[in-house]
Amino acid sequence: MLDEEMRYFLEYCRISDFSEKSIESLNTRLNEFNEFLKTTTVTSLIDISYQHLRTFIGDFKIPSVHIKKARVWSLRQFFHFLKLNGWVAENIALDLPYPKIEKTVPKYLTTDEYNRMLRHFYENAINIIGLRNLVLIMILGLLGLRLSSVISLNVDDIDLETGLIWFTDKGKKERTLIVPRVLCIVLSQYLELHDKKQGSLFLSGRNKRISQRSLQNIFRQAADRLGIKKHLHAHLFRHTAATHLNRVAGPEITQHVLGHMWRKNTERYTHLNPDQYAVYMKRHPFMSM
Repeated sequence: MLDEEMRYFLEYCRISDFSEKSIESLNTRLNEFNEFLKTTTVTSLIDISYQHLRTFIGDFKIPSVHIKKARVWSLRQFFHFLKLNGWVAENIALDLPYPKIEKTVPKYLTTDEYNRMLRHFYENAINIIGLRNLVLIMILGLLGLRLSSVISLNVDDIDLETGLIWFTDKGKKERTLIVPRVLCIVLSQYLELHDKKQGSLFLSGRNKRISQRSLQNIFRQAADRLGIKKHLHAHLFRHTAATHLNRVAGPEITQHVLGHMWRKNTERYTHLNPDQYAVYMKRHPFMSM
């Protein structure tokens, strides 16, 4: 029913520089909405009511809370577009409430766990693949780069003389970070073996840009050998970098390194400081009773 409107809307999103991931999500949710409308008596856009939207969000195919949130966002964007083009008189999705998602405490690697990881990869850095894995773990755990940023890194994104790294972050933002000296040393050794002046920084065994699946295999094998029970993934290393950086640098610098626009996003990491928590508990008035 909404095939034509959806096609125009998705094209509008591409022109408006929505990310591919956002466009994919919008397409999925709006296709679900189109499927839902076929189960109703709705025959045109003007027949769609606020109650239809609420029913779709909460009841259609028993969605998870995260899917409900994605549906709200998609409908808000879609009906905003429809209003801009005069296809509807108002954005009836504007007042749709986002579902409450219970916050979970992010997991991270302790200092001991991360040091064990570093020792493991250092001991296996006997060839270019081993050095590659060591550099990967250091970039993820020291700089906290997102997985997509790490995978897309090229050789000429690294300047060892100035100790800088350039990368594309979430939202296609171009960012620059200072590379710790110890990482510069390992990178220098890796680039000598890499022997390429341009192209992908991290190559697979088939000489192609490393994939997300390859990284997950590297993480899983390391966790198994070291007996680390936590599920290792790229975002766990991002939490690790943020938590330990916040210990010594505070939230302002941590926010800059992570590339967060809003401080509240960084604050998810600041309460994970066990050292500050221990000091607080020692000073807590009830602890002296």
